[in-house]
Amino acid sequence: MTLNTQRDKEPLRRRGSTPIPPLYHTRPERPGPTRSHPPLGQSASYHPGDKSLHYRAHWSSDSDDDSQSESECVYRVVLLGDHGVGKTSLAGIFAGITEKDDQPGEDTYERTLMVDGEETTLIVMDTWERDPSCHDDCLKVGSAYVIVYSVTDRSSFDSAAELRITLRRARQAENLPIILVGNKSDLVRAREVAVEEGSACAVVFDCKFIETSASLQHNVSELFEGVVRQIRLRRDSNDVTKNRNSIYKRKESLTKKARRFLDRLVARNNQRMAVKVRSKSCHDLAVL
Repeated sequence: MTLNTQRDKEPLRRRGSTPIPPLYHTRPERPGPTRSHPPLGQSASYHPGDKSLHYRAHWSSDSDDDSQSESECVYRVVLLGDHGVGKTSLAGIFAGITEKDDQPGEDTYERTLMVDGEETTLIVMDTWERDPSCHDDCLKVGSAYVIVYSVTDRSSFDSAAELRITLRRARQAENLPIILVGNKSDLVRAREVAVEEGSACAVVFDCKFIETSASLQHNVSELFEGVVRQIRLRRDSNDVTKNRNSIYKRKESLTKKARRFLDRLVARNNQRMAVKVRSKSCHDLAVL
């Protein structure tokens, strides 16, 4: 019995003394997740500095903060106007295309601009003439609108005024940046629309005004930089208005309400002065 007991115990001692394979060792977990796949928004072939994947990587984030910051930095700019006024040429210059032969036939161009030390991405859409049935969609998707006419074609100027009215009806409740652009300013002898007429039209329809020459690339960069500034100004203005309204709802007294009503009444009586102020600022794309 003793020998059998020892034989039974000896295998137990040998198994107990056999080292445990490293695979089954229990190790304390290290803080932080182990990354076994590429981060969201990046493919396995992504390399730092590869600009072709920059936007895709930035837009693929699932967090609310990233999506909110992205919506604040990427804007759609829709070009409106008659055929032949130079919309495609302006869009091509925005995209860095200087020769007509190099036009790729695209109708949407994307570019990141550095304006006042801050990067903003614009998606310029030259889709107005692609399909007339899509006009309603064009009037709904824009963060800003550039209405182009030719200073050598008065009918295009009249059409630009009609487009401004149509846009106001479609987006009347929104504080959208709208810039009236008189293109082909280099064709002095063929001019049919004076600078003063374009400026007066901008004052009447409450938008900004600038004249450009796509053939000379005059004021084109100023145009799109002005679009960025107008978007930022209206974005900040909307935020201030929302905060102010929330404060008024909570704290506004009868005295303040009466004062605000009187201020509005006085402003209505001083419309001529307001028109003068707007006429001075309609050329300045850096102010509201």
